[in-house]
Amino acid sequence: MSTLSTHVLDTQWGRPASGVPITLEQQAGDTWRELARGTTNADGRVRDFLPANTRLEPGTYRMTFHTAEYFRAHQTKGFYPYVSVVFELASTEEHYHVPLLLSPFGYSTYRGS
Repeated sequence: MSTLSTHVLDTQWGRPASGVPITLEQQAGDTWRELARGTTNADGRVRDFLPANTRLEPGTYRMTFHTAEYFRAHQTKGFYPYVSVVFELASTEEHYHVPLLLSPFGYSTYRGS
């Protein structure tokens, strides 16, 4: 298992949000370096987002959920074209889960387990 996972739940419909493109980047000085791309599956998760047993180094990361594509595919007008969540990984020994709870006019996130 990698040290990072995510999933997206569509709170408007009360179901996983499939088809949400996601990018993961690591901060490198004043810039961001892309590490991975994926799209959520029927369970709202990205399987194999990172290769198995990948250990991300401590540092600052950004996960961007490209929500406009998801809303467009579901013929829904959304307010947020994307959601960027910036977070810090403090240890390579822990698992970090960054979920997104999404609706057309709001979102929330938290550190899951």
